[in-house]
Amino acid sequence: MTKVNLLMAYVPMMIEWTEKYRPRTLSDIVGNGKAVAELKKWAEDWGVDKKATILYGPPGIGKTSAAYALANDMGWEVIELNASDQRTAAIIQKIAGSAAQTGTFEGVSGRRLIILDEADNIYGNADRGGVNAIVDVIKKTNQPIVLIANEYYDMSKTLRSLCKPIQFRSIQSRSIIPLLRRICRDEGVDYDIEALEVIVTKASDLRSAINDLQAIAQGRKKLSAEDVVIGIRDTKGSIFKVMTEIFKGSDPREALYASYTLDENPEDFIHWIDENMPREYKGEDLANGFESLSRADVFLGRVRRRQNYGLWKHAGEMMTCGVQAARSQEPHGYTPYQPPSLWKKLGQAKSVRAVRDSIATKIGKHCHVSQRYARAELIPFFKMLFKKKECAIGISATLDLSQNEIAFLLDTKDSGAQKIYDSAQKRIMLAEEHAIETFGGF
Repeated sequence: MTKVNLLMAYVPMMIEWTEKYRPRTLSDIVGNGKAVAELKKWAEDWGVDKKATILYGPPGIGKTSAAYALANDMGWEVIELNASDQRTAAIIQKIAGSAAQTGTFEGVSGRRLIILDEADNIYGNADRGGVNAIVDVIKKTNQPIVLIANEYYDMSKTLRSLCKPIQFRSIQSRSIIPLLRRICRDEGVDYDIEALEVIVTKASDLRSAINDLQAIAQGRKKLSAEDVVIGIRDTKGSIFKVMTEIFKGSDPREALYASYTLDENPEDFIHWIDENMPREYKGEDLANGFESLSRADVFLGRVRRRQNYGLWKHAGEMMTCGVQAARSQEPHGYTPYQPPSLWKKLGQAKSVRAVRDSIATKIGKHCHVSQRYARAELIPFFKMLFKKKECAIGISATLDLSQNEIAFLLDTKDSGAQKIYDSAQKRIMLAEEHAIETFGGF
């Protein structure tokens, strides 16, 4: 066996309690009784009114679990498509489209439930035909479709009009505590009710409450309020300490357990490891470390595609135990760890896109064209016009462009944008004063 495989055998399998205690039927869903009843009725009356439904509400409250529980209750096969990854027209038509047109030999009337997760993230990808493809699938489907979203109004208006909206709301504390009590009983953990109340108070949603309970209660036979207060403090501990345990520690079990104390999911945590591993490892150690990290990324990809969160534990093992096992040299002294630079780049790119889209909206409204056409065809033309100062001032005044929007069209960050903005604002003020004088004279 390789060094990594030996370490994997040494570390006990840690099953995520959120997956272990995922509701199997609609009757097991915690809270949201009205939404669950609406979902059940939609399924029983499927085809009479809307062929698709949108389950929307805050993350971590059981929307995806409700969809799977519905399929289990109805005896339907599930075809799941993660919209944030697989949302191009070609892929949607290939997976969801074919699934929507064909039946199965099993289940009620040969039906299959098509689940499209993160549907509110499709809107930003509409240029690749994602929204239109889903609209087409819904119109032609012979199978029930469930779209899942956090923000209902971030979705395409056309898409919303074709679906029955069902809102899931945040779950009240009194509904979460009975589930935590049952989990404790099943896991053989004695508890004080005050301990569970503290966990629920500190958690932001049902999923967080279960994760916090697992992080604090695992390995204990008795859970008191004092244990929870200490555990909560440790759960929100420093990610830098966890990375030190991984890169400089010698116990794979401690590295794995340390990662459980973080308020980070594996998809975020892997970026921290990726960013800082080159600061610790060199040569062959670095290559072996990235080999383990790439395996973790494969598991995370399967989680995104299949919504099988049980695979998170394998990703966690590879990015902690596997990365630690890759080190053959003694660790050196203090290392200044840094947050993932990718996040900064994505944030910058997002802000640039927001400015670009704002300009396209103003141009489109003024020229009576779509935002998409303005973005693709007219913005390059306006950039050419902005090479002439007088032209830039006139356009900026007409469209009431902000300084950031002017800088975007100038392709510059220097004071030129400020000067044009000031001149444009003066021109706007003069035009308004002239209009007032004209009206008064009339």
